[in-house]
Amino acid sequence: MWTISQTKEEMSSQVRLRLLPRARCMFDEPLQVKVAGLRSRQVVTLRARATDEKGVIFSSMATYKADGSGEVDLQRVPSLSGTYTGVQPMGLLCSMRPDTLHKMFTKTCSLNPQVVKFSVHEEEGGMLAEATNERLLVGDGVIRRPVKDGNIRGVLFTPPGEGPFVAVLDLYTFGGGLSEKRASLLASRGFVVLTVALYGHDDMAKNIKEVHLDYFEEAIAFLKKQDKVGSKAVGVISISKSGDLALSIASNLPDVGVTVWINGCSANTVLPLYYNKSQILPALMFDPSRMIPTDSGAFNCKYVMQNPLAEENKATLIPIERAEGRFLFVASEDELNWDSKAYMENMVERLQRHGKDNFESVCYPGAGHYLEPPYGPYCPSSFHGVAGKPVLWGGEATSHAAAEVHLWRKIQEFLRTHLSCDAPQTKARL
Repeated sequence: MWTISQTKEEMSSQVRLRLLPRARCMFDEPLQVKVAGLRSRQVVTLRARATDEKGVIFSSMATYKADGSGEVDLQRVPSLSGTYTGVQPMGLLCSMRPDTLHKMFTKTCSLNPQVVKFSVHEEEGGMLAEATNERLLVGDGVIRRPVKDGNIRGVLFTPPGEGPFVAVLDLYTFGGGLSEKRASLLASRGFVVLTVALYGHDDMAKNIKEVHLDYFEEAIAFLKKQDKVGSKAVGVISISKSGDLALSIASNLPDVGVTVWINGCSANTVLPLYYNKSQILPALMFDPSRMIPTDSGAFNCKYVMQNPLAEENKATLIPIERAEGRFLFVASEDELNWDSKAYMENMVERLQRHGKDNFESVCYPGAGHYLEPPYGPYCPSSFHGVAGKPVLWGGEATSHAAAEVHLWRKIQEFLRTHLSCDAPQTKARL
């Protein structure tokens, strides 16, 4: 009887790692990871690795046992151990962790895709197969145009086709600067999106001591003039500090049909707000002595803000009952940057007290502060520009990832439902 044996090199050449439906996809698209050519019931480790714009390496790993046919399909086979366990088809992407503590995956520019290296390793550590996933932030035909018009500094994203399209102002103030990720992905889903910087970008001041609504009024007017825009009103999408800016925009400026508020505050925070050269809202401040240190070196800041409902702080509350458009309030129940769920409940109560029902609210158990477009690395902690220290953002990776998937669809549906489009008119070009 003949005996056939295989060397490790021969076995490795038979192993195939496939990324389906294709290895090059949009950032917000799910991916099916499959391994074939293993021995029956073979135990292997799958790894993912990516480097962000600042050179920080993020990685994940999970141990799997192949089925009787020598295959591992992440859509149906559970991870036995690693940075996540159980059946999580996108677990390798969502559980990636930085090689240095308290780092957020930085992807502010949309021009280059996120490149993820996937690999399969045998128990002894030797690599059996690898594949590269390019996750694009700008879809085919989307036009990206830097904007330097009057006071506005930002980037405009326009979908392919004649339109008309819904217009969205994205207030993703990344340390006051510019982050294009959410705006470019929304444009890839059929919206005309202008994302603007607040400070520290291009020729703007590096720091500011006040915020002026006039800047956003100018941005909305610019956005509405674009020739593919068909919505009479615009949508405004925000997160964190920009949440209170979005509320003030909706409450004081015309032409805002939808406001998406994600884990923000119900009061104007940190910087006083001006309009037409007059202060309209003082700033709700924070108490650094309330920052709670943790063993990780990051601080819990959930209760550092002063109480906006206290008599001495009520002047900072934003009069959202004045808004003509609709609100989508989104709060994470496990967020630790501040108590956004309480702020959301305050706003719902305020609107109801004024006889308003122009809102929808969504809560996500187990999610943390930074709810972003899905399938990026989860960030439990990072440096906070205002606090000047690393802070905890809260959440549990699996629940947070599920919240991002649900919310991303919800935002698009909400914008399309409540912002109607007319036929495009002749408008000034950029």
